[in-house]
Amino acid sequence: MPYIPDFDTDEILSALNAISQKHPEGSPERDVIELAQIALVYPRHVRKEDDFRRFYKEFFDPSFELKVSHEFATREEADKWLASGKAEDAERVRIAGKGFMVVRLPGRFTFMSAPLEDEEVEEDESGETSE
Repeated sequence: MPYIPDFDTDEILSALNAISQKHPEGSPERDVIELAQIALVYPRHVRKEDDFRRFYKEFFDPSFELKVSHEFATREEADKWLASGKAEDAERVRIAGKGFMVVRLPGRFTFMSAPLEDEEVEEDESGETSE
């Protein structure tokens, strides 16, 4: 996948539209292309185009590292912070040395195990990773 610096969203939407027209209405290919068009329009709709451009650039940056926003000694300390309402969806934290991601569920946030780059993932006797 090539990196396109200073891409023009309208030009990309136009190109995707031309490609989608080559597929019949209701085909999986056309549906996927139209979904991609909607995904490109969304950052504009919510006025987050600069955030999307930054994400796009970081996506191709080989030196990109996950940023841990908070470190907690205990799960209880982390849960207290989570309940404070300061957490954001997809935020990465470290709890007692292990990586987690904040996940928004209907009506609440929770932590999902998400090992960090410097963290060793344990394997059980079958060779599968376990959490």
